[in-house]
Amino acid sequence: MNTSPISPVLYSANVETASEDEAEVIAELRETMLKMSKTMLDHSGHATRSVHAKSFGLLRGSLEVLPGLPAELAQGLFAAPRNYHVIARFSTPPSEQLDDRVSLPRAVALKILGVEGQRLAGSESDTTQDFLMVDGPVFAAKDAKHFLRQLKLLAATTDKAEGGKRALSVLLRGTAAALGAVGVEATSLESMGGHPKTHPLGASFFTQAPHRFGDYIAKLSLAPVSASLTSLVEKPLADDLQNDPDGLRGAVNQFFANSSGEWELRAQLNTDLARMPIEDHSVEWSQEDSPYVAVARLRIESQSAWNEARSRAVDDGLSFNPWHGLEDHRPLGGVMRARKIVYPASAAFRGSANGCPLHEPANVDAVTGL
Repeated sequence: MNTSPISPVLYSANVETASEDEAEVIAELRETMLKMSKTMLDHSGHATRSVHAKSFGLLRGSLEVLPGLPAELAQGLFAAPRNYHVIARFSTPPSEQLDDRVSLPRAVALKILGVEGQRLAGSESDTTQDFLMVDGPVFAAKDAKHFLRQLKLLAATTDKAEGGKRALSVLLRGTAAALGAVGVEATSLESMGGHPKTHPLGASFFTQAPHRFGDYIAKLSLAPVSASLTSLVEKPLADDLQNDPDGLRGAVNQFFANSSGEWELRAQLNTDLARMPIEDHSVEWSQEDSPYVAVARLRIESQSAWNEARSRAVDDGLSFNPWHGLEDHRPLGGVMRARKIVYPASAAFRGSANGCPLHEPANVDAVTGL
């Protein structure tokens, strides 16, 4: 890995370029996601997220901003050493709460509380910073328009043929493993249900799309560093959990019943806008050009990781949105701009349908049940 000093690109509003039809694409994304939510409400009688509906870990933890960061990393909420309370939500992507035997990508959303600084528009009265990550370095679509095409395909299968999806998942896992053995990327297959059936707490997670990072631009990742977690990297789920419809919840509950874990929150600074594009989220930024460097440490102590009370508090009571945050961590790129419109619409629909208006908590103790 290149350890020589890097020259990060300075942030400016000019690093983003919207397509001419972006407003129409985002409006269609909004309607498609709301349609998926309404379909699941009609089926279940309860409104869930348009995406990432099923949680398998709902946890409280602490984030320590590391001391002695170099100037290019001491930016935004990482500008000075400090400890924050954090709410972490681990989930799988679909709008359906699918049987875990349909093996899908895993995600984590972090809500950091008590954050001070200039806020993003629409978030002025809040004191939270959200970061959303998935266990792969690149987004499944290059931009909002390509994401809309994929979402329409998913919307057409929402709430249909779960048994068939389990069978397809088994086939796709085998195909993805075979492709990986010969060095072929299998990202698309994994997003369709071919994700390896590994322990979810051994994964590293990535924002996939960039954020402003104070004076600079970065993608973020969350990587396991405690021995309790690194021992789970690429470790298959136990056989009984692989055959459990809620096996991921079981795995996370089993782990946190007696163990704690630590992750590093890392930043990868943009050093070349041509090689590290802002608008194409399907391009992986080279770690040879700019490595991920630790800026904070997340600690989660032993606790009940998932139960019905926590689900009511976090799944029904909170929303996670990269636009909850500081101007210093402004989300960048077309998919992120779409989330600014789509996610609040989804949250408002859930809150209205469930009679439970969503809010941003002032502190972790305000989240009853967590």
